[in-house]
Amino acid sequence: MLTERQATVLRFFRDYRRAHGIAPTLDEASQALGINRITVHEHLRQLEVKGAVVREPGRSRAVAVVFDPDEPEAADETPSLPLLGRIRAGRPIEAVEDREDVALTDLVPTGANYYLLQVRGDSMIEDHIADGDLVVVESKKTPRDGDVVVAVLADEEATLKRFYREPDGTVRLQPANAKLEPIFTRSVEIRGIVRGVVRRFR
Repeated sequence: MLTERQATVLRFFRDYRRAHGIAPTLDEASQALGINRITVHEHLRQLEVKGAVVREPGRSRAVAVVFDPDEPEAADETPSLPLLGRIRAGRPIEAVEDREDVALTDLVPTGANYYLLQVRGDSMIEDHIADGDLVVVESKKTPRDGDVVVAVLADEEATLKRFYREPDGTVRLQPANAKLEPIFTRSVEIRGIVRGVVRRFR
């Protein structure tokens, strides 16, 4: 989904290219749109990430518009929330030129391979996964060392821990709580890998 300013930048590049056969330079776009050159560059970077333009590195006029923001098929119905700036604890929100919409699917992955589990207990609190949180899990059985996994032990007990392979062939399931001991096992089934955490204010 494009922000209003991104759509404006995209329309300018589209119209300029139609009129002149080449893309404008950053300086030309900056003057025409009334924004600084760095801001134009950042908008182009975001448009490239979203697949709206293609750029050739190192060339000033090598911007190709991939889709028209005014065409119906360009609309994106992905749910989003506005990102209005950045804030530090104790300081005011920074000034922003325009808002940016963040697709919720960028924060919480969705699809047939993803599901939620509600956390019970405090074994992962040092990884900021607390009792009552929802973890977003990808159904995947091949974790890398250090991944937070949903592991099922031989007694069918499921647990949320960090996964490590040990030199002796065992698996170490490491809690993120200094008060708890790791679990060492040779019999474990990995049901999924944690890809995000959702927390509701209570």
